[in-house]
Amino acid sequence: MAGSSLDQNPPNAARHITAGGSDWLWAVFAIMAISNLAMVLWTFTRPRGTRLFHQIAVIVLTTATIAYFSMASDLGATPITTEFSSPITTRQIWYVRYIQWFITFPLLLLELLLATGLTLSDILTACFMAWVVVVCGLVGALVSSSYKWGYFVLGCCALLYIWYVLLGHGPRSTFGAGGVVRTGYMRSSGYLSFLLLLYPIAWGICEGGNVISPTGEMIWYGILDLLAGPLFLFGFLWGLRSVDYGGFGLGSGKYTDTGYGSGAGAGGPGMATRGGAGAGVNGTGAGLNGGGAGFNGNGAGVTGTGGGIAPGANRV
Repeated sequence: MAGSSLDQNPPNAARHITAGGSDWLWAVFAIMAISNLAMVLWTFTRPRGTRLFHQIAVIVLTTATIAYFSMASDLGATPITTEFSSPITTRQIWYVRYIQWFITFPLLLLELLLATGLTLSDILTACFMAWVVVVCGLVGALVSSSYKWGYFVLGCCALLYIWYVLLGHGPRSTFGAGGVVRTGYMRSSGYLSFLLLLYPIAWGICEGGNVISPTGEMIWYGILDLLAGPLFLFGFLWGLRSVDYGGFGLGSGKYTDTGYGSGAGAGGPGMATRGGAGAGVNGTGAGLNGGGAGFNGNGAGVTGTGGGIAPGANRV
């Protein structure tokens, strides 16, 4: 399939990927697909109620797998007139890559920041800035004139905010799951922040400056996506393998987190209760509608008179 991709889907620009570039993209696709399958299997080994971080990783890897299948097939690109070239020529701009990043970039931030004590508003704003970075990169890449660099600067400004949240605001928050999570976050946030520095450099000499060929662009971005995708996700999740998920305050207490209603309380191992001796998210009784605390207090049912969903009280 790899050798016939350019024959079946001819390039649509003067500067395009080569057969070797397509082969490299097929290799990245294979790694993404295998990593995605491994992550899905790992997810099902986790007790219900402790799968959130793994399921986010599945979404990221599934999206990347589809994107690299498209690029390896020489699909998902459009020709754009280059700014810096003599004579004037066209270059393939891969919009399917930006669709991938539009989905995966905020999810990578969500994966990290949910482990902190940051409020949901802080996390949402950081994810929005990730969308700003990707949209500015796409629009800038599609612009043939020097105005593309205006979008580049705007995207870098949004990236500065993300760095502030990852390296400045996040580490100062309260880590409810303990010091092990804080250590893992510091290591992972520094690693991801360094990779985020390399993406705008790649953009500047690929889509922006037209210095590197599209094949070289694919190699550069492919390596970065592998480092920021499978390697980062498996490393981060491995560090959370023995962490009590109850400390994150993410348990929903809903029907799907209670073993389909057949058992007591929300979640399984790794979802310790807070504020009570029994099962459930925050109480002393069994199940969501049991006679004890259930989901929201010390009385009966869902809307008892207790303290509410205390584990998540700091996330608004």
